[in-house]
Amino acid sequence: MNLLTIQNTVITDSVVNKNDIKIEDTNIDVTEKTLSIIDLITSGGIGGNLVMGTLAILSIFAIYILVERYSTINKASKEDESFLKSIQNFVEAKDIAAAKTLCKNTNSPISRMIEKGVNRIDKPMTDISSAIENQGKLEVYKMENNLANLATISGAAPMIGFLGTVIGMIVAFHEMASAGGNIDVAMLSQGIYTAMVTTVAGLVVGIIAFIAYNYLVSKVDKVVFMLEAKTIEFLDLIHHNE
Repeated sequence: MNLLTIQNTVITDSVVNKNDIKIEDTNIDVTEKTLSIIDLITSGGIGGNLVMGTLAILSIFAIYILVERYSTINKASKEDESFLKSIQNFVEAKDIAAAKTLCKNTNSPISRMIEKGVNRIDKPMTDISSAIENQGKLEVYKMENNLANLATISGAAPMIGFLGTVIGMIVAFHEMASAGGNIDVAMLSQGIYTAMVTTVAGLVVGIIAFIAYNYLVSKVDKVVFMLEAKTIEFLDLIHHNE
């Protein structure tokens, strides 16, 4: 009888202990570690931070070129029909001085091109056309200013990001070699962060610069087409009034 009592007491204690363990397990707080964007960018160590800083400078420069060139090209693309109509009236009336004055007072690529033609209006048509064409090349060069830098950024940014990847992998393998057989995931995290984050950042900057470059080039092509059309119209006007 006493033996049975002892066994029941042991079983009861074991059940209680199991229940206590379950209660303790349910009281364990599960915490999730979050990582902000700033922490993610700056978690790559010295090498990763240098690469990310370089990419940040390139991204700012690319955005500046995009905004500045867009503004310049957009101004050049505006057509002033009243200007061309006034030039036509002055040429038909043989009032070359008024045409020259209007061209000087108008700040646009087409006005500067037509001014070269008006200044040589008494010369052969080949000379007028050559002068307008040369001025047109200068205007196109002004519009394309810094576009080559934007193209360079679009190609260089991904390569700089890949450089960060190589640096990160070197750091990771160095940590593995230094640890010997005691390899810890936390030990390798800095190198892996550097490898992944710099690659993503380089690709993002490169894609933005590439899209911006092609967009601006397409706008320049449209302006060039417009300038050519207006130039032909001006040359036809001169030809008919010879």
